[in-house]
Amino acid sequence: MAMPRKIPVEFGVAFPYGAYAVGEVQPVRDYDKSTRERVVQAADPDTGVPLWSVEVVDGDPEAKKSNRTMSVKITAKVQPVLPEALTGLPFTPVEFDKLTATAYIEENGDFSKISWSLRAADVHAPARGAKPAPEKASA
Repeated sequence: MAMPRKIPVEFGVAFPYGAYAVGEVQPVRDYDKSTRERVVQAADPDTGVPLWSVEVVDGDPEAKKSNRTMSVKITAKVQPVLPEALTGLPFTPVEFDKLTATAYIEENGDFSKISWSLRAADVHAPARGAKPAPEKASA
């Protein structure tokens, strides 16, 4: 069995309590091709399509502080536009289409852990009538 490098994951599995955009969608910098004077945008290695990034907060109230905020990369020919912010909320609720997760080893000194890189094909406002997050089983 060959495991795919990018594992498809449903948005509701990755973010059962929703995701909230912090800031705007930004181009991802290609650090190998960029110089101090000239910034080059990164492209998806499989398709050549430009990469964009948005910082999101996981709505899970039990999410650990260290992984509550993350970056989701979006593959798109033109810069994706976030949905309109909702009045009274500090962050913009969002959903991602065609979400994938790629595992990698994050090293911090003598400590290593498995982390996940998230990538999507599109970002939009949450679907109306979304189901509430499932209750966690008690131990």
